Amino acid sequence: MHPTRRSLALGLALPATLAALVGAGPAAPASGPVAAGTDRHDPKPTIVLVHGAFADASSWSGTIRRLQHAGYPVLAPANPLRGLAQDTTYLRSVLAAVDGPVVLVGHSYGGAVISGAAVGNSRVKALVYIAAFTPDKGESAAELAAKFPGSTLGDTVNPRSYPLPGGGTGTELVIERSRFPQQFAADVPTADAAVMAVTQRPVATAALEEKAGEAAWRTIPSWALIATADKNIPPAAERWMARRAGSQITEVDASHAVAVSRPAVVTHVILAAARATR
Repeated sequence: MHPTRRSLALGLALPATLAALVGAGPAAPASGPVAAGTDRHDPKPTIVLVHGAFADASSWSGTIRRLQHAGYPVLAPANPLRGLAQDTTYLRSVLAAVDGPVVLVGHSYGGAVISGAAVGNSRVKALVYIAAFTPDKGESAAELAAKFPGSTLGDTVNPRSYPLPGGGTGTELVIERSRFPQQFAADVPTADAAVMAVTQRPVATAALEEKAGEAAWRTIPSWALIATADKNIPPAAERWMARRAGSQITEVDASHAVAVSRPAVVTHVILAAARATR
C-alpha cells in the first residue's frame, strides 16, 4: 500500500427536507463565545460558503438557492485545496472584498480554512461547520481524523503527482470514481453522485497534513452540523471538535455530502447562525 494511502487508512479524511432530520435538532445553547454588540438593524450578512476536498462550489447549489430565497447575499468561492496556509490566505483575500458582516461556512477541510481565515476579522460574525474539521492551533486534518475510528477514506483514494509552481512535484489525492458514491455521497441519487465523482477536486496531501494556526472559533460564535453517516470524517471526531469549540450542534443522518443530500437542513443551521448575529 502506498505510504500516503496507509496514513489515510489510519483515519485521514477531509473533507431532503427538515423532516429527514431524525432525532436531531439544534442543541441547547453551548457555553462558547457569544456575539456581542450586535445591532438588530444591521443588514443581512453575506453568507460565504467554502467547500472541502473532493468537492467544488457546486456542492452548495441547493443551499445557495434557499439562502437567496431568504434574501441573503451569498458567495461560494473555489477553495484551492493546495495547502492550509495558502488556502487560508486566499480566503482572506476573498473576505476582504466583501462589504458588511459575514457568516463564514466551511464543509469538511473547508472548516480548517475558515477557522484560520476569520482570525482577526471583526466582520466575521459567525462560523458554521458542516461535517467539518474544527482544528485548534497546531492540529492537522490528518491528526484529527485519526483521533477516532470510522473513516474508510484511505481505502478509496489514489495518490498522483502534480507540478509545484516553484519546481518539483507534490502529491494530491483523488477518490476512485467507482467508489466515490458509497464513500462520499451514499445518500445522493446515483446519477448525481456519479457526476460528483467526475468533477471532484483533488486535494494536496500537504493541505491535510499542515498544522493549523490560531483558531477563530475561540473568539467567534460557532454552529456545527454533524453528519452521523459520514465515512470521511468519523462522526465522533466531528462531535468532539464541535463540543470543544462550544458550537451549537445539530445532528442529521447523512453522508459526508450532506450539503448535497440535505440542503434544507444545512440551510436551517446557517440561517440560525445568521439570525443570531443581527
